[in-house]
Amino acid sequence: MRQRILLTGWFSFRDGEATAGDVLALRRVEDVLRHDGLAYDVAWSPAFRPGDLDLDHVRPRAYSHLVFVCGPLHGKQITALHRRFRHCVRIAVGVSVIDADDPAVTGFHQVLARDAPGAEPVEDLAARAPAMPATPVVGVVLTRGQGEHGAHRRHGQVADELTRWLVGKDCARLELDTRLDTHDWHLSATPDQLQSVFARLDLVVTDRLHGLVLGLRAGAPVLAVDPVAGGAKVTAQAHACGWPAVIPAEHLDEAHLERWWRWCRSAPAHAAALRVRADFTAGTAPDNADELLTALST
Repeated sequence: MRQRILLTGWFSFRDGEATAGDVLALRRVEDVLRHDGLAYDVAWSPAFRPGDLDLDHVRPRAYSHLVFVCGPLHGKQITALHRRFRHCVRIAVGVSVIDADDPAVTGFHQVLARDAPGAEPVEDLAARAPAMPATPVVGVVLTRGQGEHGAHRRHGQVADELTRWLVGKDCARLELDTRLDTHDWHLSATPDQLQSVFARLDLVVTDRLHGLVLGLRAGAPVLAVDPVAGGAKVTAQAHACGWPAVIPAEHLDEAHLERWWRWCRSAPAHAAALRVRADFTAGTAPDNADELLTALST
């Protein structure tokens, strides 16, 4: 049989999981195999990569070698691989060995461990994975509340539509909450802490007024959706700030989202966001605090 390698890992099991570290380790192994001209396939969990090659549909006899990449060597799923691919040369690479006598470990012909009892540890495979282009970091600020809008509320539908669409975007999504809490570590305790996060974003997607304002205050383009039928405070605030990228709840669809996504990723959008930030800093437009002084003096 001609040599062909099946790459597996915890990312291959239907009830396993794919972590960023595991997938980067896989990329490092793929890079080495491609450089050496070796033929291989990758088995993915159908829960993670539906439609790709998965273990349930692999023909074991098509492979001469099975390589298990990254993660701890233990458990019935790995011992099952030894039985199913018993004809293959089986190698584990970049793995952790907890118990050297575990059948999940002893079933391999070779174990190239990153750490094992009594052995000197080596760098994890993810450390030298090929560099990939950076993706935009997108802050996502959504609400399902605001019951004061009554029958005009579209908050649930808007959040569902936005999150379904965002799953398909190649970006680093960061869920944010504008609520402050001095006890819950998930939340910022001060506005300055939260603003520091916004300052590191490339783009903001939000259906909240303060998601819009904090994004623009940081100079980040904002794709805003007004979750109230007929328009409410999000639309009004975007108008007050001179910001165009607002979609009414009634017009929320993929075409509008894609149009404003492309614009928000453009140089003109970044320039526009920086102009709004400069206007905020300069205080060129009066706000209610300025009016308050007049009201107090009457």
